[in-house]
Amino acid sequence: MIEAKKLAERFPGDFVFGVATASFQIEGASKADGRKPSIWDAFSNMPGRVFERHNGDVACDHYNRLEQDLDLIKSLGVEAYRFSTAWPRIIPEGTGPINEKGLDFYDRLVDGLKARGIKAFATLYHWDLPLALMGDGGWTARTTAYAYQRYAKTVIARLGDRLDAVATFNEPWCSVWLSHLYGIHAPGERNMDAALAALHFTNLAHGLGVEAIRSERPDLPVGIVINAHSVYAGSNSAEDKAAAERAFDFHNGVFFGPIFKGEYPEGFLSALGPRMPAIEDGDMTTISRPLDWWGLNYYTPMRVSHDTAAGAEYPATVNAKPVSDVKTDIGWEVHAPALGALVETLNARYKLPDCYITENGACYNMGVENGVVDDQPRLDYIADHLSVTADLIGKGYPMRGYFAWSLMDNFEWAEGYRMRFGIVHVDYETQIRTVKKSGHWYKDLAEQFPKGNHKSASGMEIPGAAE
Repeated sequence: MIEAKKLAERFPGDFVFGVATASFQIEGASKADGRKPSIWDAFSNMPGRVFERHNGDVACDHYNRLEQDLDLIKSLGVEAYRFSTAWPRIIPEGTGPINEKGLDFYDRLVDGLKARGIKAFATLYHWDLPLALMGDGGWTARTTAYAYQRYAKTVIARLGDRLDAVATFNEPWCSVWLSHLYGIHAPGERNMDAALAALHFTNLAHGLGVEAIRSERPDLPVGIVINAHSVYAGSNSAEDKAAAERAFDFHNGVFFGPIFKGEYPEGFLSALGPRMPAIEDGDMTTISRPLDWWGLNYYTPMRVSHDTAAGAEYPATVNAKPVSDVKTDIGWEVHAPALGALVETLNARYKLPDCYITENGACYNMGVENGVVDDQPRLDYIADHLSVTADLIGKGYPMRGYFAWSLMDNFEWAEGYRMRFGIVHVDYETQIRTVKKSGHWYKDLAEQFPKGNHKSASGMEIPGAAE
């Protein structure tokens, strides 16, 4: 086991250690104080979509246990908390009236963080689209991008003076491909044309969101969180190498290209361009507004081979065998070097700003025994990936922080509550929180760094960061 103190010595003093959550996964209170349904409320209650039709009605009851959970974050010794705001709690119909009670909740959350000396990293969209917007097509409709712009402006007008950083979107790969092409996440579409529409209008919404944030708070560091894929060819054959390049463009390039270069990948457009929605004048300029930072969510590598099936649709790949025999309880291959290779590859291909590891962690489902959760494999996973992050810093890459996923066990989307990623165990019957072995280790690591005089993602001093 890597000692926390020895690992901490490899990080600069201004490196930020934090924990992360998402609104739908922890808040519960799905019908409280004016909140209306999201697409995940509907999806969860449809047979066959989510494990045993688990839903977010209660989740971790964070909405009603806010102060207790903020104290929990403080007790872990971390310097920052990454959370998401729920669009259907703030503008319940997606457009139309603003719900002041929803904004009040996030006021209390941010004020609670500030009172405890914890930095507030907000994410504006973590998949809980207001259900009412599906009447116009959801993310397959251009109008949703403009509804999002107003939502972003509303949130930043209210909270922006106390935030330390904001992300427009979390993992657009999931809300585009996983949700509209593979059908695994809400709204459960399995259609390439729907997915391509969602792709462009999500990218457009990001750009419009950046403009909205800057119009309200020009000094607030703004970025986006992407679950970039570390793509490996299944073999050294020319066919598999070409397949890996197509996979990179399809899974990474369609986000990084527009955002950081103002263009979609050439190979992607050659294959699917005619099926894209209309890209209007100015769209690519809007999408590629400069960012102050970007967030990387990384869990497992992607290994692909060429799909030999006749007429296979672009990117025409199939999954290749994992290299490592080590897997988490959700079945994902553990291979920490892929994190380093991914950061190096992305920086070689795109001109990127400062980077935060905004999610990293592992699913292990150990329970509480005699008041203890011995999740050594999760501890090892986090330590190994932090070691890779330290290596990247040593090579000169601008890695500014790390957020463990997740603060606590929660609603794991299509897997419901059967998969646990938290460094804190949640008993869903009693809502008792128990810090796991990995959580105690992470606390030891985080407490090696004195808080205060740190800088934000853009390099600016953060007023009141050490309050």
